[in-house]
Amino acid sequence: MKHLLNRLINQESISSSEAKDVLVNISEGKYNQSQIASFLTVYMMRSITIDELRGFRDALLELCIPLDLDGYDTIDLCGTGGDGKDTFNISTLSSFVTAGAGIHVTKHGNYGVSSACGSSNVMEQLGIKFTDNKAFLKRSLDEANICVLHAPLFHPAMKNVAPIRKELGVKTFFNMLGPMVNPAFPKNQMVGVFNLELLRLYSYLYQETDKNYAIVHALDGYDEISLTGKTKVISNTSETLFEPKDLGVEQINQSAIFGGDTVKKSAQLFKKIINGKGTKAQNNVVYANAGLAISTAKQISHSEGFELAKESLMSGKAKGSLDKLIDLSK
Repeated sequence: MKHLLNRLINQESISSSEAKDVLVNISEGKYNQSQIASFLTVYMMRSITIDELRGFRDALLELCIPLDLDGYDTIDLCGTGGDGKDTFNISTLSSFVTAGAGIHVTKHGNYGVSSACGSSNVMEQLGIKFTDNKAFLKRSLDEANICVLHAPLFHPAMKNVAPIRKELGVKTFFNMLGPMVNPAFPKNQMVGVFNLELLRLYSYLYQETDKNYAIVHALDGYDEISLTGKTKVISNTSETLFEPKDLGVEQINQSAIFGGDTVKKSAQLFKKIINGKGTKAQNNVVYANAGLAISTAKQISHSEGFELAKESLMSGKAKGSLDKLIDLSK
């Protein structure tokens, strides 16, 4: 590790195989906490290369506990986090709206590290059980159209990193990896990233897969479609600069999509929106994100997906998926 750290501190990059080996060695407990913290810190101060990102991804996918959901054509909606915007749980809400529209969702998530409330925090507060039991997860898909894959249960190799990430409390390259290492290997993905550089890296890596995907970054810094301005969207079929008027909705202020500053408040806001009592701005942001996920899975236009998302939330189908998952968790 000392040799690698010296190279990285000297602004050198490492190869995919070296990056992969580092994560495997971390998982095997070969480095001490100070070395791991230093390694994470380097990547807060310099850009990650595509080879490094590919190596880290490959290591986590190889080390994860895979979940075989063959026969379910699923999608994951997952952002990198790390945008520092503290929005409400947009991708998690959008996941239930997508499920309510009849699409199977394998929602990969974790506790918040750089935000007040990650997807796992809010779902746990709502009463959703985290498990790696395949029968339960399949039943969740069958009955609620959604199952929750809590990252630590499927990535036990990263137990040596979790406490260090928590203590650091800022985004690390693990934020960049989260969406790419879903243990169910979904064929469809909608991914949000926190900057344009990462959007480009993701697009290169996803081009190497056979997935249907949409990768988004709002130009004012969000790792999702925020409707606060323009959003760059790269998919397996196109590259576009999207703006709110393309969906016939108004641009909104950033304050309109702030989340709660505690897990309890975030869960209360989540329940308010999924019960159809959100503000126009909150609802439109959810429709825009769920709509893109629906359009990615169904290979239809974003505006068609937007209308299906609206129907899912307003008809109560999205809430039905949430209620069913909570009921199954009891």
